[in-house]
Amino acid sequence: MALTTRITNDQHSYGWGPITIHWLVALAIITLFGLGLYIDSLSYYDPEYRTVPHWHKSIGLLLAGLFMLRLGWRLFNRPPAPLPQPALLTTATHAVHGLLYLLLIIALVSGYLISTADGRAIAVFNWFEVPAMPALADNQEDIAGEVHEIATYALIAMAALHALAALKHHFINRDDTLKRMLGYKKVER
Repeated sequence: MALTTRITNDQHSYGWGPITIHWLVALAIITLFGLGLYIDSLSYYDPEYRTVPHWHKSIGLLLAGLFMLRLGWRLFNRPPAPLPQPALLTTATHAVHGLLYLLLIIALVSGYLISTADGRAIAVFNWFEVPAMPALADNQEDIAGEVHEIATYALIAMAALHALAALKHHFINRDDTLKRMLGYKKVER
């Protein structure tokens, strides 16, 4: 096994572009979930009541941009061929990935709808602002809040399942699934 030097995927391995995006998305999701739990513990009078939600919204919008980049990248640079495994497992893998994407989209959109329900734009680390849309429903903040909470807990559960499956592939199946997402590829001899 050797580290890949390509930025794009090839038929057998992931390139550094998709690998970097994958791990940045994972880090952002974990960070956002932790910040969200912390935000729920804050009262209106806590000093962090304004700062931490600002970070949460800013990271969330940066994640949305990174996720759009990921989707665009995937359109033009297909993932490597799957490793040999039973057809049912391949189908399950695709279903879990699809569900991860769907839950992330729901979490991002509902977070945006919570944050803009009052009609104010979101300042992303005070670098730029993302404008608000007009409210789509009465009690938009409450409805979007419920959807956001359910979607993020489901997303974390699916991400944990995804991580456990990668570890199972590495330690039990002893295949190259995890190694490929860490940048390793088989050296052709």
